[in-house]
Amino acid sequence: MTTIIGVLVSGRGSNLQSIIDHVESGYLKNVKLSVVISDVKDAYALERARMHGIDAVFIDPQAYGNKMGFERKIIGTLRLYDVDLVLLAGYMRILGSEVIQVYRNRIMNIHPALLPSFKGLHGPKQALEYGVKVAGCTVHFVDEGMDSGPIILQSCVPVKDNDTEDTLAARILEQEHKIFPEAIKLFTEGKLKVDGRIVLRREK
Repeated sequence: MTTIIGVLVSGRGSNLQSIIDHVESGYLKNVKLSVVISDVKDAYALERARMHGIDAVFIDPQAYGNKMGFERKIIGTLRLYDVDLVLLAGYMRILGSEVIQVYRNRIMNIHPALLPSFKGLHGPKQALEYGVKVAGCTVHFVDEGMDSGPIILQSCVPVKDNDTEDTLAARILEQEHKIFPEAIKLFTEGKLKVDGRIVLRREK
């Protein structure tokens, strides 16, 4: 059975490219990247999608009277493509409750921090300013809160004394490109079960 994936983006799409690469290499089997949706017209992620034959759709938030109208257009587009799993890959908006209700436990986000620490923007910067010795990234299911949904996978990186926000972010990004595809693989193989806040990994 093929899992149809839709990806929401806002920027350059490096995590999108990683997912595309893992599909094309065969690591992600029985997966179809069907559509990439952006809220930013010139997001490079849209060009990445087009270069790999994936439909690229810009939905202008300003064209709708409110957030609900905008997100209903997103839901309609995802349904048009029969999307099973929604991925947030650098999508810079907090999803509203209607989208989450339709795709409960079928929306994954990648965040550049070890949640529940350092939610929101600039996770690596927050980590450096706090003085932690270990940073990292988290893949989680999306709920109604900000970076608060059940955690699927995490990966750690050391924080070096001479790190800047950019050097730490680059080291974290390398891990993002590993664990996001891994989480997708577990989902598509039916190996994830959500029990309250806990995501259990099971063998089929």
